[in-house]
Amino acid sequence: MCHSIASTGPIQLQFLHPEALGTSTAGRRVYVTTMHKKEVDATLNPRVVALKLSKTMALTDLASSMRERGVDVVGLAAGEPDFDTPSQILDAGMEALRTGKTHYTPNAGTHALRQAICNKLEQENGLEYTPSQVVVSNGAKQSIWQAVLAVCSENDEVLIPAPFWVSYPEMAKLAGAKPVIVDCPAQDDFLLTPAALKASLTPASRLLILCSPSNPTGSVYSRKDLEAIAEIVADHPRLMVLSDEIYEHIIYAPAEHHSFAALPGMYDRTLTVNGFSKAFAMTGWRLGYLAAPHHVAKAAAAIQSQSTSGASSIAQHAGVAALQLGPKGGQPVQHMREAFQQRRDFVVKQLQQIPGVTLVEPKGAFYCLPVMASFFGPSASADGFGAIPDADALCRYLLEVGQVATVPGDAFGAPDCIRISYAASMADLEKAMERLSTALRKVIPN
Repeated sequence: MCHSIASTGPIQLQFLHPEALGTSTAGRRVYVTTMHKKEVDATLNPRVVALKLSKTMALTDLASSMRERGVDVVGLAAGEPDFDTPSQILDAGMEALRTGKTHYTPNAGTHALRQAICNKLEQENGLEYTPSQVVVSNGAKQSIWQAVLAVCSENDEVLIPAPFWVSYPEMAKLAGAKPVIVDCPAQDDFLLTPAALKASLTPASRLLILCSPSNPTGSVYSRKDLEAIAEIVADHPRLMVLSDEIYEHIIYAPAEHHSFAALPGMYDRTLTVNGFSKAFAMTGWRLGYLAAPHHVAKAAAAIQSQSTSGASSIAQHAGVAALQLGPKGGQPVQHMREAFQQRRDFVVKQLQQIPGVTLVEPKGAFYCLPVMASFFGPSASADGFGAIPDADALCRYLLEVGQVATVPGDAFGAPDCIRISYAASMADLEKAMERLSTALRKVIPN
């Protein structure tokens, strides 16, 4: 009788003497197989291999592990409000649970939420969309990624003003596009200038990403700034604009928010992304949205249908309640905004008192990006720590010695800076600023 034997490699037959196998095999020729196993192919998609890990998450995780060991670390690395989700939103989420709203929703989002988003965009941003132009996703990050993937083809160029949010370049790479980093220095308030935009444009330019208020700088584009950019965009038919407006409601007077799509001639060129995480303190609910021309919204919805499908039914029900709190988030968001402004004023004042720190005052969001180049370089060091050649080493020093978690600026395309999040209590900020000042005074400057 013959038996087939599955193998991952060549099979060799080897004769064994019957006596070696016992009396039951006497008189018979016995063969056994020796299999040579091949190595499993462990290669990965080159686009995935090229991805950079988020330093924001890495520093946050390291600070958390230090706390678990009993170290009193003040975390100023994460981009997350320290407030709880407003009670009205919590009540809506619990109502969804109690009343059976726990099933799949339409892929692009419930009609109720998409209509509420359309109402918000019309009343607060002067933008008219229909629900079919809105795609609700599992956070604004997914909304951005799907928008980039929908409009960018292989070797298209994505213009990204630096400093930038860490995920923009990586999303462009995943889509097969080429991220083109446009330097926006501190002397320009970290804002894209018309001259810098013009110098970066090529026939391959497909998408310009703008974030206002900005993560990581807190800078805010004025209407005049945006109009100058729109004038250049209008001259380039292939160029579209992704307007990341997730920090829209965290803005400090006299600065004002302006939606790029509301500028003359920009509606059909703009992909507007917003969400609920920052303004409504709903980071864990994972809810964001894209509002775009019909063909882009349809494409983004198709991507979503073959990846995650729709966002949480519970989160969507809560999202409707969030948009019913009142203009610009109503009283709950105003309370958080006022607290953030008080914290900003404190952190800015403390940083400005430290010799060697250069700071552009943030006008929105809850970050500041001080220029710290005088504290690191070839000759910079600190006793008991050693050399501090770059911003990465400076952040490690501040964490290990000062017990304050920050993020090196090179993660945001700003290697001379560090990012500080003031989304923390005043008590923690007071402790952190004192530790930061003390630690920096011990640095032998570059």
